[in-house]
Amino acid sequence: MLHVLGSINLDLVAKGERLPLAGETVIGTEFFTAPGGKGANQALAAARAGAGVKMFGAIGDDSFAPLAMQELKEENIDLSGVKSLAGTTGIALIMLDAKSENSIMVIPGANGKVDQEMARQCTASMTSSDHLVLVQEIGAATIKAALKEAKAKGVKSILNIAPAIHETKSLALLADIIIANETEILHLFDDKIPNEAIEQYAAEWAKKNNKTLIVTLGKEGAIAFTKTQKIKVAAPKIKAIDTVGAGDSFCGYLAAGLDRGENLETALVQAVTAGSLACLKPSAQGAIPHMAEVKNAITA
Repeated sequence: MLHVLGSINLDLVAKGERLPLAGETVIGTEFFTAPGGKGANQALAAARAGAGVKMFGAIGDDSFAPLAMQELKEENIDLSGVKSLAGTTGIALIMLDAKSENSIMVIPGANGKVDQEMARQCTASMTSSDHLVLVQEIGAATIKAALKEAKAKGVKSILNIAPAIHETKSLALLADIIIANETEILHLFDDKIPNEAIEQYAAEWAKKNNKTLIVTLGKEGAIAFTKTQKIKVAAPKIKAIDTVGAGDSFCGYLAAGLDRGENLETALVQAVTAGSLACLKPSAQGAIPHMAEVKNAITA
């Protein structure tokens, strides 16, 4: 089973022709709300991929909380680990331009109260056959505690280093599998490196630290490095509508595949396909595909 310890948000989404520059106001074209949060998104993606999922996190006691939980409640996800706390639910302010590029600001709210005790509760019933999924929209001390508890139990841990934080480098060294995009991965290295050297540095980092390091490459797919392997998977050609759910769909599907016992390449193919399909619909959770859609796209 997958245990996901992470953020639960409500997304407030504004769309316009272009993103504003610093200090600039632009007129938008559309506004809507949608449940989100990287933890919730990845839990939902894993459930739609067919995994058994237990979600751990926190929501506030405000009017945003029911909206933030709506999609999670409609899937077969164990939500007994989600706490309702005094205060506000996490909020993500998302701006999208006409080319589907985004700019996001996150207000943690209740996510900032996900503490080390919740980390211990998350890992308490886990066994070596389970997988732990973590994102960096909760506190670094909480992530560290969960990773250490998982390691002590022989549980495989998957850390998506998004958004990158000051502790990213040290936290990554505690995880078994690390997922990053081309910007986030730079936080693992001591040196400033050009884009053309990312693959070389990633391969060396994975080998040196005996980790699985996965780099998502947007429309180019993804590449995984282990101590002995390099696996690159191309993405299907699509016309993106909204890219905001792509990364979390990728992470959830990858975790689900590995939890089913699939090999890394198979899980990676499904994850890349799911991430691409998520770009064909607006919003994060509403765009996450179901397994049948992913399988059809792979065999098409």
